Amino acid sequence: MKKIILPFIMLSLIACKEDKDQKKETQKNKITLNYPETKKVDTVNTYFGTEVNDPYRWLENDRSKETEAWVKKENEVTFDYLSQIPYRDSLKQRLSELWNYEKVGAPYKEGDYTYFSKNDGLQNQYVIYRYKTGENPSTAKVFLDPNKFSEDGTTSLGGMSFSKDGKTLAYSISEGGSDWRKVLIMNIETKEIIEDTLVDIKFSGLSWKSNEGFFYSSYDKPKGSELSAKTDQHKLYYHKLGTPQKEDKLIFGGTEAEKHRYVGGNVSEDNRFLTIRASTSTSGNKLFLKDLSQPNSELKTIIGNTETDTYLIENKDSKLFLVTNKNAPNKKIVTVDAENPMPENWEDFIPETENVLSPSTGGGYFFTEYMKDAVSIVKQYDYEGNLIREVDLPGIGSVGGFGTKQEEKELYYSFTNYITPGSIYKYDIENGTSELYRKPKIEFNTEEYESKQVFYTSKDGTKIPMIITHKKGIELNGKNPTILYGYGGFNISLTPSFSIANAVWMEQGGIYAVPNLRGGGEYGKKWHDAGIKQKKQNVFDDFIAAAEYLVENNYTSSDYLAIRGGSNGGLLVGATMTQRPQLMKVALPAVGVLDMLRYHTFTAGAGWAYDYGTAEDSKEMFNYLYKYSPVHNVEKGTEYPATLVTTGDHDDRVVPAHSFKFAAELQEKQAGENPVLIRIETNAGHGAGTPVSKTIEQYADIYGFTLWNMGYKKLPNK
Repeated sequence: MKKIILPFIMLSLIACKEDKDQKKETQKNKITLNYPETKKVDTVNTYFGTEVNDPYRWLENDRSKETEAWVKKENEVTFDYLSQIPYRDSLKQRLSELWNYEKVGAPYKEGDYTYFSKNDGLQNQYVIYRYKTGENPSTAKVFLDPNKFSEDGTTSLGGMSFSKDGKTLAYSISEGGSDWRKVLIMNIETKEIIEDTLVDIKFSGLSWKSNEGFFYSSYDKPKGSELSAKTDQHKLYYHKLGTPQKEDKLIFGGTEAEKHRYVGGNVSEDNRFLTIRASTSTSGNKLFLKDLSQPNSELKTIIGNTETDTYLIENKDSKLFLVTNKNAPNKKIVTVDAENPMPENWEDFIPETENVLSPSTGGGYFFTEYMKDAVSIVKQYDYEGNLIREVDLPGIGSVGGFGTKQEEKELYYSFTNYITPGSIYKYDIENGTSELYRKPKIEFNTEEYESKQVFYTSKDGTKIPMIITHKKGIELNGKNPTILYGYGGFNISLTPSFSIANAVWMEQGGIYAVPNLRGGGEYGKKWHDAGIKQKKQNVFDDFIAAAEYLVENNYTSSDYLAIRGGSNGGLLVGATMTQRPQLMKVALPAVGVLDMLRYHTFTAGAGWAYDYGTAEDSKEMFNYLYKYSPVHNVEKGTEYPATLVTTGDHDDRVVPAHSFKFAAELQEKQAGENPVLIRIETNAGHGAGTPVSKTIEQYADIYGFTLWNMGYKKLPNK
């Protein structure tokens, strides 16, 4: 018996010694911090009889000199700390090396030309190229270079839309990462800007009516700060070429009796119908139809409430094909005649299945992409609803781009997963065959890594899928640096995709784990609705259970675990770290929604109420939000994990005040020695269009901070 027990005793003693050594190493990695003093101002709101202090509300004023000074001081402390991490530059160098490969987007035809996007490697923005259709792609020349929009690369291309004949282009630009856009109109042959720039456009597509003009959406210019003032009255306009913007016709919205926070207009490919989607929140929409072939046609109501999501995907003459989740949580396609398009006349075309549907069209067929446990399956149907084939995909992962114009014979789609850089395939629509069109040449050996999907049990017994990716042969000893990444909201699905930054993390022996939390769209509307309003705690419980699974199965331990998420995922991180501060060593909330009592008072935040509810809805909703709101649940005397909050000073979607207030609360109340820093990117927004140079710097800082606070004096793979 002694011979059996003694080794276990010895192992236990060794383990204790290693844990002590690890703590010593972490202490050695301590960098002295002197946080700026953040003043507190007596500010109180009363909700249903409960007084709530808000001492840092002054940081909401993004135009004040005081806020500007605070941002500067916080950044000085943060970057001084980060500069002392010895391998920060090595991480930046490796990120730059791996990032520096040619990235090319799938080609598409417009008019007489074929267009595609390309980045030579480290260009801040992708460049648009084109060549005459039918000629050799090697003849392609630069058509539009967003890198020339601004000297520092912070002005980005938002979107492009060609007229039906392909001779005129409308494209939007974003300055400093703002959601507010400008729209320029170009003659594609001369590349001349042919009109005055359209301004003050936000959350908008650009949909052409033939070659005459296009529909776009925007809000009235807000009073006060355009980066934080509330915007909740979206309107659809029509811009006719050759006329000034002030003469643009209001098509839909603008009545005080009926506010819509999101409005969009789309013209069908045959130019016959305009559909208008109108929403009060990010989920659910009304749907209207106008026959453009009859100038004075009335606007018909297809769906007059916002209880479901419905949109037009295609039409064949007057026969409409609608995608809907009405009586079909996983979505289906129905048909109806445009004369009487109401739901009582709908007929199933492609019925609902047990998997979530994301359809597209092209070449005379429907392509139905389904998510099965967050992995893509694609089927091809004809216009009679007959299944032609299941498309043979290159592997297990995510596909995108199964769509093209009706007259095309081929389409291009992308394929990726966590260990496979995005490759482009050419698909023969009639024969159903795929051939590799372009594979990136990147210095990353996918054969050395593996991804596997596991299912774990959340607090209430719900099974949650999670994909775990790492180097092959990794030892499950509880000491692997691990990033647990999550989102869990707004019906958004996290499907497998390659990331250069994640590749660098895994090169260091890191594990990257992504659970598909409730609140997302991986299993349809029911999965989404299981993580909203007074069920939001389910999302946090799912994330906590994912962390516990990784610890219990020795992938990592609390000393080597970091949690990360952005936007709604930033809320996820904030709530998890305040509820279970000892569960992780590092917390990385990015551009997070962190003040749940006031989020709806900024920019378009009121549109998120379907997912969150608001503090004004009811006493019960207020109490629920107050109980988990990260800003309001930082407790003095608690040892929180090492925290690096990241945001952008031009973020006008989730205003940086959320991050400012959360960081101030943590710095004031942190009990332990773990650092609490906020990294505020200047001239940057919510993330879209961020220059490559800034992205690389940010990841080097995030990974450096994470590894340093896990106790690494040098990079793990060195």
